[in-house]
Amino acid sequence: MRLGYFAAACLSVAISGIAVGDAVAQDVVKIGVVIPMTGGFTSVGREVAAGAKLYIQQHGGTVAGRKVELIIRDDAGVPDAGKRLAQELIVKDKVSFLGAGITPTAMAMAPLATEAKVATVVMVSGTSVVTERSPYYVRTSFTLGQQSGIIADWATQNGSKKAVAIVSDWAPGAEASKVFDQHFAKGGGQVLDTLKVPLANPDFAPFLQRARDLQPDTLFVFVPAGQAGTLARQFAERGLDKSGIKLIGPGDIVDDDDLPGTGNALLGVVTAGI
Repeated sequence: MRLGYFAAACLSVAISGIAVGDAVAQDVVKIGVVIPMTGGFTSVGREVAAGAKLYIQQHGGTVAGRKVELIIRDDAGVPDAGKRLAQELIVKDKVSFLGAGITPTAMAMAPLATEAKVATVVMVSGTSVVTERSPYYVRTSFTLGQQSGIIADWATQNGSKKAVAIVSDWAPGAEASKVFDQHFAKGGGQVLDTLKVPLANPDFAPFLQRARDLQPDTLFVFVPAGQAGTLARQFAERGLDKSGIKLIGPGDIVDDDDLPGTGNALLGVVTAGI
C-alpha cells in the first residue's frame, strides 16, 4: 500500500502546480492508473489501488480547488492490454496524468505518454531503464539494482563467499542478478551460477535442487510478488530451510500478501526491501 499512497501524494503535488485559471484547465483532473488487478501480479496492483484510494480518502478529493477523479484500469499484467488501456485513457477519458504498474506495461505505455505529453508516475516497476523510456516518466518506488546491490554488500560483509542466484526470467530479474553479481564479486564473493526461472507458472523445484547441488553458502532469490508462497513451499520441500544456506534477496520474496502462506520456511531470510 505504501507505493500507491506515495504515488498519489506525488500526483497531488503535480496537480497543485496547475494554475486553476488556466484556459485549458478542466474542472476535474483525471488520473488514469494502469495496474494488474487480476492475474499473477494481483497483489501488487491491489496495493497500489488501495494506497491511492486511501490517500484521497484521508486528504479529500480536491487539490488546488479542483476535483480529482481516479480511474483504475486492469491490464492483468499484459503489456499489450496496458498499452491499449493507456491509449483509451488518453484519448477517450482525457486524463491529465497516468500511473504505470509493472515493467512490461510501463515500457509499452512510454511512447504514448511521450506523444501525448502526459506526465506519468511509475508506481511499481523497479527496472532502472524504465524512466529513460519517456521524458514524461517519474518513478516513486525503487529500483531492483539498488536493493540487489545493497543485499550483496551485506552478504559479503557478513561472511558469504559462494552464492547462487535464482531469478525470474524478465527484465527486472536480469537487472537484479547483474547488480548482485557485480557487488558480490567486488566484496570478494563468487557467484557459482545464475538460474533463470520462467515468469509464467513457475516451478522452482528443479532450480532449487540445482542450487543445492552447487553447495553455496548463500542463495540470492528474486521473484515477483505473488510467487513467494510457491517458492517458500518448494524451498522447504527440498530441505533448504534447514540446510544452512543463507537466503537473501530484494523485498519481493517477503511481500506482505504472500507471508501468510509461506509458513516458517522463510524464517531467517534477509532482504533489502522496505
